[in-house]
Amino acid sequence: MRRSRWLAGWKDSATKPVIYHCISRVVDRRFVFEERECEAFRMFFRMYEKFSGCRVLAYCVMSNHFHLLLEVPRMTDGGLSDEELLKRLGGLYPVVVVAGVAAELAVARKISIGEGDEACEARVAAIHARFTYRMHDLSEFMKGLLIRFTRWFNRVHLRQGTLWEERFKSVIVESGVAARTMAAYIDLNPVRAGMVKDPADYRWSSYGEAVGGGRKGNGKKAREGLVRAYFCDQGVGFEAERWREVSRLYRRLMGLALGRKPGRADVSGAGKRVAKNMLNTAGMLESKANGTVLTDLGLAKMLHCRVRYFTDGAVIGSKEFVNEAFARARERFSSKRKDGARAMKGSGSGAKGLLWSARDLRVGG
Repeated sequence: MRRSRWLAGWKDSATKPVIYHCISRVVDRRFVFEERECEAFRMFFRMYEKFSGCRVLAYCVMSNHFHLLLEVPRMTDGGLSDEELLKRLGGLYPVVVVAGVAAELAVARKISIGEGDEACEARVAAIHARFTYRMHDLSEFMKGLLIRFTRWFNRVHLRQGTLWEERFKSVIVESGVAARTMAAYIDLNPVRAGMVKDPADYRWSSYGEAVGGGRKGNGKKAREGLVRAYFCDQGVGFEAERWREVSRLYRRLMGLALGRKPGRADVSGAGKRVAKNMLNTAGMLESKANGTVLTDLGLAKMLHCRVRYFTDGAVIGSKEFVNEAFARARERFSSKRKDGARAMKGSGSGAKGLLWSARDLRVGG
């Protein structure tokens, strides 16, 4: 029997962010994502964002798999108004469907006149419930996204059957250090794969879109997500206007030199433009003279390696955070296990003392 997914025990909290790193691979790990497929996949997850109330903080679509850093906020107290429901439906459904639901709501309220508020609200609530059960929910977001993309892909490529290797993986991620580190790890996928030297040059990632997409549209969306990923532990929302500040910090976190290129932050006091072909050299990273020396170069170097903990660690965060997640899901473990936090080893050792995992991956960490 398949084990239930490990969800954050505070998923109904109004103050504590609920964030997951989600990964799914194409069946047989075939390379099927080309430009058209990447564009369609991004379009679909943006549609599901609007519908579900979930937000993609960071993403990367590779040739045979994808990564999403997804925040799943709880439904607001009192649910959605009719207007908000119709607005959400407009993000996913055709105009004719939205108009049909609007007509249903109008009729439900009209025929309830004289029957009392309870009868009216019951009819309206039944209409809302047909859609709201799929909102603010990790599994429903991923299920809807994967099914809709598969249908599009099969129609375009004249094929049938499943597209995905297995059910998607998810890792619970703490806000703060863990969230921004995970975002950087996701955006560095094409660098680790040798596809580009700078993640800003990879179009199908949150950082590439934030840099190249401009201040409006999808570029703004990507910037908002990365600002939220970087500062959500400090109560910062989706504030695209803070991108200039975050872009500088984010490049440092990724172990990249700071150049004065459009979309990338300037280095205060740096007198010369950094050449593009020098942006990722070890000399640039470790040179104190250029003003870009990293205070935690070990963490940056770790992010340029494959770290299994970030995809298979179940929970990633501070020691206290992982232990809290363990305590809330105690029934998932044997009585012999006394606590949840496990030190990250091997390629994850660069985060020693900062990040912990719920799983002890002894081989190939």
